[in-house]
Amino acid sequence: MGMLKEFRNFAVKGNVMDLAVGVIIGAAFGKIVESMVKDLIMPLAGRVIGGLDFSNYFIVLGNPPANFSGPMTYEALSKAGVPLFAYGSFITVLINFLILAFIIFQMVRLINKAKAMAHTEEAGAPPAPPTEDVLLLREIRDSLKK
Repeated sequence: MGMLKEFRNFAVKGNVMDLAVGVIIGAAFGKIVESMVKDLIMPLAGRVIGGLDFSNYFIVLGNPPANFSGPMTYEALSKAGVPLFAYGSFITVLINFLILAFIIFQMVRLINKAKAMAHTEEAGAPPAPPTEDVLLLREIRDSLKK
């Protein structure tokens, strides 16, 4: 029974809950970035380069089965079990990563600036004036020293 109680205490600690929220939001954010790259950036980049979709850039490493009569697309060849060197998919994933890393870098940079500004404001603020009680006690102390 002691181990269950200890696990419950661990699981409901603030750090674990914060981590869980971060992972869930991170997964959702990753899907947003993936959609942005797949649906917005890659079609534009493909259009500029001359193709429409990077995911269809691949090199066939083996022969299709003898009874294969489908189109020579990445999806059809993959389903047929043909080994492919899918560099287009890798380019898409790499662009996803670079965009996500850049966005996270900007967020961390912004947070660090906000922390630095808050720390500067705290350090630069003049100390609060002493209360009337403190002033009275100082006066008593100084008169006793004489």
